[in-house]
Amino acid sequence: MRDNTKFNIEEELQKLPALPGVYIMHGPKDEIIYVGKAKVLKNRVKQYFQKSYKKSVKIQQMVHLVERFEYIVVDSELEALMLENNLIKEHKPRYNTLLKDDKTYPYIKVTNELYPRILKVRKQYQDRARYFGPYASNDQVNEVIELIRKTFHIRNCNKSFTEDAPLANKCMYYDIHQCDGPCIGKQSQADYKLQVDRAIDFLNGKYEDIVKELTRRMQRASDNLDFETALEMRDLIRAIEAIQNRQKIVAYDAEDRDIIGMRRSFADCIVQIFFVRDGKIIGRDHQFIDIDPEESDESILTNFIEQYYNGTPFVPREIFVQTELEERAVLEQWLSREKGKRVYIVTPQIGKKEKLVELAITNAGILMNRYRQQYREQDVKNARALEELQKLIGLPGLPLRIESYDISNTMGALNVGSMVVYQNGRPKNNDYRKFRIQSVQGPDDVRSMREMLTRRFEHGLSEMQTNARDGKDDKLGSFSNFPDLICMDGGKGQVHVCEEVLRALGITSITVVGMVKDDHHRTRALLYQDEELPIAENSEAFKLLTRIQDEVHRFAISYHRSLREQKQIRSLLDDIKGIGEVRKKALMRRFGDIDHIRVAGLEELRDCPSMDEYSARQVYDFFHSNPETAVGTWRVGVEEKQ
Repeated sequence: MRDNTKFNIEEELQKLPALPGVYIMHGPKDEIIYVGKAKVLKNRVKQYFQKSYKKSVKIQQMVHLVERFEYIVVDSELEALMLENNLIKEHKPRYNTLLKDDKTYPYIKVTNELYPRILKVRKQYQDRARYFGPYASNDQVNEVIELIRKTFHIRNCNKSFTEDAPLANKCMYYDIHQCDGPCIGKQSQADYKLQVDRAIDFLNGKYEDIVKELTRRMQRASDNLDFETALEMRDLIRAIEAIQNRQKIVAYDAEDRDIIGMRRSFADCIVQIFFVRDGKIIGRDHQFIDIDPEESDESILTNFIEQYYNGTPFVPREIFVQTELEERAVLEQWLSREKGKRVYIVTPQIGKKEKLVELAITNAGILMNRYRQQYREQDVKNARALEELQKLIGLPGLPLRIESYDISNTMGALNVGSMVVYQNGRPKNNDYRKFRIQSVQGPDDVRSMREMLTRRFEHGLSEMQTNARDGKDDKLGSFSNFPDLICMDGGKGQVHVCEEVLRALGITSITVVGMVKDDHHRTRALLYQDEELPIAENSEAFKLLTRIQDEVHRFAISYHRSLREQKQIRSLLDDIKGIGEVRKKALMRRFGDIDHIRVAGLEELRDCPSMDEYSARQVYDFFHSNPETAVGTWRVGVEEKQ
């Protein structure tokens, strides 16, 4: 529990130890606004508060907001780096440089089972399986896996095989000739292993022998007048050639490496990454980063590497970058620990390696130009949309800040509310808010909306009073920043509720409109003062309102779904004998969600921390023997992140 006594920064600076560690800066509401690491905490933290120390504008703003700081002492620079990564990922402090797209990439996994399977995954475990990737998209992974299953007849079921297991019933994949039936004794383990080895060769880019064999099979089928099989072989050959054409040789060796190139412009930065595996580009991706214009290239790349490779399923042996990194040694030490083998961060100066980095930089520059042009064009469209809304409604000024609200529930259960914010026509994600409805039981959207709006604006007024008391009248918090326009996703009932809440709280400066839907559930008009104001479908205002409507629905539904899934996951695992809180947490940490637990093999469950043979068997049997939860008949409704 936090001590309420006044935090004296000058006194606390004198107490800092001369040891490595992580420091955490807290803002006016005790929120974490910055996390950093230090070789010597005493020296590093003091620099922030020394007038003689040169600081960027962004850091100056951060220091001005610091109400207190805390620190965690560790044994080494490496431990400080790892702890800093985890804290940034968990808290996403506003003054740390953050990746805009915190996605993970899909990999292909060849399981370590008696009869291995080939799966799409996003996490790597120490389970003696083989992993290939990363791939740039889900579609690419699905295409490769489908091609492998059709070509090599790798099983697509979730059956658990043991040496003395009885024969199972055949499935449809055997009937459509995409599996040779190891579960019914039609294929030996040795023959199946041979097919798996050939599939692994394929994943390693060895296509020639496979194409030759398929060509022979196509010719043989054609000679036998089996044209259906011949066409199937032809299609497989074409699919392999298409994949081969995407994987161009770019290196003189078969090393795994990531090639990173960066281009920046003012506060925007784009980092381009090429994934090179076995000397081939198997994919590429880019990341947008909001940066401090005064931040150095070396600092940007260091922060990028720390965040990008934190928790990634695969770390390559080499990482090429365009500038020398001061913290290269500790980064290499951390990455080597993650990989389990030595990892090198290289800054090529001449030759082919340097040209690869230049290629990545050039691609980042192309993306930057395209991005800036699109950004400028969108700014023009957004400005036009705000002008059209101002004219349509008759507002005294442009509606620079727009808020919209929505309610989501399932038959009245788990009532939740969502609030989205658009600033200058663009979504302002940091100001989005979620509300668990507390006073309403059952499906009553109007009463739920009243509670959400009351809580939102009461909180805002309270925040204003606190700022006024502390002499910070000019400071707007996340709730005290009131909108110029509220777009209610509903008819007169919801508009009137919003107006009543604002009147009751004495707020008269906010305009409220309702978004009237057509038969396709798209906004066709605005409801203002009980009158419908038609909107032209080709107008920028119509497009902006459509984006707001879609976004508030998406945000509400995703929040409701996450709560529903948590409830379902808890209730399902609670039904399994021998699975208590510790094992539930271990299973969720290892597999991520109920779907991955459901399809996991017996060995994978047994290898999970805290699990033993008995508990693994209980979980496996629960999902494979129970008609209510059996594989193929039940799904929680988890959508994979794209």
